[in-house]
Amino acid sequence: MEVVLLERVEKLGQMGDVVRVKDGYARNFLLPQQKALRATKGNLARFETERAQLEARNLELKKEAAAVAEKLDGEAFVIIRSASEAGNLYGSVTGRDIAEASTEGGFSVDRRQIVLERPVKELGLHDVRVVLHPEVAATIKINVARSQEEAEIQAQGKSIAELRAEEEAAEELDVAALFEDVGKFDEDADDQESDDGEKPAEADGEAAETPEDAAR
Repeated sequence: MEVVLLERVEKLGQMGDVVRVKDGYARNFLLPQQKALRATKGNLARFETERAQLEARNLELKKEAAAVAEKLDGEAFVIIRSASEAGNLYGSVTGRDIAEASTEGGFSVDRRQIVLERPVKELGLHDVRVVLHPEVAATIKINVARSQEEAEIQAQGKSIAELRAEEEAAEELDVAALFEDVGKFDEDADDQESDDGEKPAEADGEAAETPEDAAR
């Protein structure tokens, strides 16, 4: 199907371009989203008549989107999800989830503006592109964690794997320290036994008789 674009469409063309696309793409996306019109003689004439108005409207929307992008770009949003010890999510984080987290964070974002290069299926920090306008985009970071505490740790640049490695190292250190304490206790006990063996014998709290005392 041939359509005339009413705005810039990424990887397709600029406003006013007449392009050929698959029928399903046109019917399911371009036409219902009012991003294009069928390239009929009547629609082409209509577009040329309204072109100046469309361009002015596009410029206004682009300016508004740029103002939002300036504030939104670089923002981070926390999404709490259940996951395995290895960090794999029980499910995935969707565009709707990210849009809701962004909106809760004070930004009005539609799920259709979220561009996911691949499904988010593991804990950690993930960069996500948000297309606010055909010519304006921002990049946000979503912090997927099992708890708020874990999210704070990840925000400091530590991964779940690194955190687990630190915990295991701390446990090994505690075990090593315990064995050192036990060894020190045994050494002290041996020293005490040695001291007791060298101590002069005493009877009923009195010192043993010397040869001079016996002669008397």
